[in-house]
Amino acid sequence: MKQIIAIDPGTTESAVLRWDGRYILTAEIAPNELVLTFVPINAVVLCEMVACYGMAVGKEVFETCLWIGEFRSYCKFKKIPFHLVYRRDVKLHHCGNVRAKDGNVIQALKDKYGDKGTKEAPGITYGLRSHLWQAFAIATMRTEMLRDETVTRRDVL
Repeated sequence: MKQIIAIDPGTTESAVLRWDGRYILTAEIAPNELVLTFVPINAVVLCEMVACYGMAVGKEVFETCLWIGEFRSYCKFKKIPFHLVYRRDVKLHHCGNVRAKDGNVIQALKDKYGDKGTKEAPGITYGLRSHLWQAFAIATMRTEMLRDETVTRRDVL
């Protein structure tokens, strides 16, 4: 399995998480200019996309959209697979409900992957904070969907 780079984009900084399907390899909140330095050539990039739900948005949303385009363009230039992921799909996958809040998604991840743990006995999610949880939700969704697809294919064969 290719490494997954999951990005929760922001206006000036983004949460970037590198996941191998079992362990978090790196997880950082970095300036947008440095985000793609975390992307190895043999990876797939998953980036959260902004969606319109009929509410007014401000300058920050449009600046985030510009950065998403920058990330996509960089990946296209480097021939790195790039996929947009919508938060609605992440909520539905992890919680079974599109109305779930970030706290519900985080709790679902803790239920699946264990609590953060301590410095002496860290869990898989040790060190995650803030938007890194959303990046982890994106990465694990991809892994779980691929795993479920394999199980489905095996059942058919």
